[in-house]
Amino acid sequence: MLHVTTDTAHALAILEPEGALTDHDFQHAAQLIDPVIEKHGKLNGIIIRTRSFPGWDSFAALMSHLRFVREHHKHVGRIALVTDSALGSFGESVASHFVSAEIKHYAYDDFQAAKNWVLFGE
Repeated sequence: MLHVTTDTAHALAILEPEGALTDHDFQHAAQLIDPVIEKHGKLNGIIIRTRSFPGWDSFAALMSHLRFVREHHKHVGRIALVTDSALGSFGESVASHFVSAEIKHYAYDDFQAAKNWVLFGE
């Protein structure tokens, strides 16, 4: 399951995966995030917060995730990976080659610092 919280006033989305991600998770995320993008023309950022990366429940879920990234990355200014997983550092260096957003990794407990960076560049 993917918990999605949107902050329309700040054009921010917070994604918190819990358990293996499904195809439906990314469809649901798009339904919540797309209206924020329509209102502001972009997202200031996305914060992905999880202690460890849960993976996908199927190949269809992985493909849905990739489609979500492809359709949304040009509308996102910054992405904060807030996790203690080794994938956070890996994601910061590798994902930057595939998305236009700035990406930065933070420890799981540094959520507020990640939010400040996403919103204010601090």
